[in-house]
Amino acid sequence: MRGWWQDLTDLVLPAECGGCGRPRTVLCPECRTALSGAVPRRVRPVPEPPGLPTVHAAARYADEVRAVLLAHKERGALALTAPLGMALAGAVRAGLTSDQASDSRPVLLVPVPSARGAVRARGHDPARRIALAAAGELRRGGVPARVVAVLRQRRAVADQAGLNSRQRLDNLAGALAVASAGAGLLTAGPVVLVDDLMTTGASLTEAARAVRAAAAAVAACGRTDVTAGYSGAEGPETYTRRTTAVYAAAPRERTEERRTGSMDEAVDRRHGVPGMAGPRRAGDKVCAAVVAASPDSFEINRNWL
Repeated sequence: MRGWWQDLTDLVLPAECGGCGRPRTVLCPECRTALSGAVPRRVRPVPEPPGLPTVHAAARYADEVRAVLLAHKERGALALTAPLGMALAGAVRAGLTSDQASDSRPVLLVPVPSARGAVRARGHDPARRIALAAAGELRRGGVPARVVAVLRQRRAVADQAGLNSRQRLDNLAGALAVASAGAGLLTAGPVVLVDDLMTTGASLTEAARAVRAAAAAVAACGRTDVTAGYSGAEGPETYTRRTTAVYAAAPRERTEERRTGSMDEAVDRRHGVPGMAGPRRAGDKVCAAVVAASPDSFEINRNWL
């Protein structure tokens, strides 16, 4: 006979492990090890898109890891956000250069945005949600970090499923831009593009292009009292400095995520444009981190620096 505590447990714990289906656990020890038990590695898709930043991944996109990511993204298993954030934080740490790691300014996690239709259908933006969890994990480990969700989709793109690497690059070319109030925020520290998954690298390549274009526009202005938005074909457009980060509110976000986002926005208002340690140096390097990448991208013969 079921006790009342069993009924209560059913309300608190998920029905099964997100990776293997083991009952009554968010993520079993074996699946947790598959997700974040290995040392994060530099990954390179083949062919490697021109302009792809250095990317580090926590795990191979296969078996249990694939199941975990799909459960979080497509089935709304939000209890998996914390372990996914922990895995992403490990990839972020692995990708920071010695100069970036010793930088007193916060690491800026810039999530690659999902299409608006996908966010509506899923009820959340997976990459942004995982980025928030990763930022919290980094801060607990002594690495100052915050999420700066400044990338926006400028136009609709086709579904990437079934497209090859060249078609994906063409599909995403010019699709992203930094929000007009967001370019200045990117001067506050080292920029790390983050996503849940890398397959061909097309999304990260387009995100890096948009961030670099915004940085170039700021540099072209030669001023620290303005931010710049860059919309692609047209030239840079300058704006009066705004000191609040721009976050796209995902429908049906959980209360704790909204609270985390508000805290990050408060930090931006105090320190964001430019950072207290001064504007970003021209030589600062954009890098990227993902939870998982295609198994082929881990092959050692493609990971020499």
